[in-house]
Amino acid sequence: MLDLTYTAPRPKVISGAKAEWELVIGMEIHAQVASNAKLFSGASTQVGAEPNSNVAFVDAAMPGMLPVINEFCVAQAVRSGLGLKAQINLRSAFDRKNYFYPDLPQGYQISQLYHPIVGEGEVLVEMGPGVARLVRIERIHLEQDAGKSIHDMDPNMSFVDLNRTGVALMEIVSRPDIRGPEEAAAYVAKLRQILRYLGTCDGNMQNGNLRADVNVSVCRPGQYEKYQATQDFSHLGTRCEIKNMNSLRFIQAAIDYEARRQIAILEDGGKVVQETRLYDPDKGETRSMRSKEEAHDYRYFPCPDLLPLEIEQAWVDDIAASMPELPDAKKARFMGDFGLTDYDASVLTAELEAAAFFEAVAQGRDGKIAANWVINELFGRLNKESKGVGDSPVSAAQLGGLLDLLGAGEITGKMAKELFEILWTEGGDPAEVAAARGMKAVTDTGAIEKALDDLIAANPAQVEKAKVNAKLAGWFTGQVLKATGGKADPAVVNAMVAQKLGL
Repeated sequence: MLDLTYTAPRPKVISGAKAEWELVIGMEIHAQVASNAKLFSGASTQVGAEPNSNVAFVDAAMPGMLPVINEFCVAQAVRSGLGLKAQINLRSAFDRKNYFYPDLPQGYQISQLYHPIVGEGEVLVEMGPGVARLVRIERIHLEQDAGKSIHDMDPNMSFVDLNRTGVALMEIVSRPDIRGPEEAAAYVAKLRQILRYLGTCDGNMQNGNLRADVNVSVCRPGQYEKYQATQDFSHLGTRCEIKNMNSLRFIQAAIDYEARRQIAILEDGGKVVQETRLYDPDKGETRSMRSKEEAHDYRYFPCPDLLPLEIEQAWVDDIAASMPELPDAKKARFMGDFGLTDYDASVLTAELEAAAFFEAVAQGRDGKIAANWVINELFGRLNKESKGVGDSPVSAAQLGGLLDLLGAGEITGKMAKELFEILWTEGGDPAEVAAARGMKAVTDTGAIEKALDDLIAANPAQVEKAKVNAKLAGWFTGQVLKATGGKADPAVVNAMVAQKLGL
């Protein structure tokens, strides 16, 4: 449910030469279903295989070959719908979307136009502490992917790789609820995060496993509110679609450019033409690809090779019962159970693997201290070396053992950082490494007090200065730590210095 303490962000306003304009954005996300086999065949979905090696007869449109639905892909679509709080349609159907392209052997794509498997849902997109946009999902439908045309291997000809042909896609269609480039990027990131938590799409945008078609239009202030009241899309202006975006940064740049392009046309007295465009990241601009097709241009009709898909509510309920804890719920629990800030909880739940690592470290320990070490020390080092949590040389058990030593006062904060470095480069059990390296905090207050008394007696002038300016008392702390080889607890020394000097 939407937390009523959230407030919606203000719409992005762009000042043209003559007036102010607002952005309206809707998105179609194509998410590759995480499955070992394709939607209508048993061919592998392995990435990086030799061209045209993962192709079944039905994928290549050989005569007489009929599609057979992959039940697991259907379950993945249902799971995604449940994760987006969407209506699951117990009866759906497949249609043929007709168009001709070299990497589409059948001459049509099997999709779901009229009766999608998933209906209306929602995604809560946080834009900062206490600020969020609720983006409505219109539908999710299953469809098969096309192949890949390769144009850069030969100056005189193109090649076709059919390995992707027939791979299952979920097309997730939003309502035009997104109001700015930053919101668009945040929406894609949140959707990607949810799908990864669910295990229904790996979200790898670089490989094209998650890509976005972005519909952009501009309107004058107040027109969006009219659309909300009437559901009349004419209030939103003519939209243009930017195809196949697979970078959050480029999505933002493309939207900003396209909005300004449309504003310039309108303020010059022209009309925006509804069309499909591509974004050129090298030039930082969109360019026309083709006129925007409507549904009738594809001559949709029910697929004669596939019966309507009918699923039982009990099957949906079984899938719902196996749903994992999703990002928003996990973040709220981390804040409640471990006392984390909104920011820290957001960082720790951004990726499922990171959340699991933190929870293993924090279990039975101080959650705030665990979060500080995981975010600052572990994540900082991982980022520096371009590694993921799964590649961390320091395990959750090792980091937890280090925190146990620190919490028990057996090592100081400085020693803990040195121990972390050893664990990172050499490994080992934290307690055994600390013992072998002589890492043991000086807990004998008598020894600390004697070192401080000797220091005070030998430096009366420094004592007088510290009494005038308390900041100078740090000199005594530093000298005591030096005298004890850095093994004294700085907090204990600071307290003792303050007491001795009457500060």
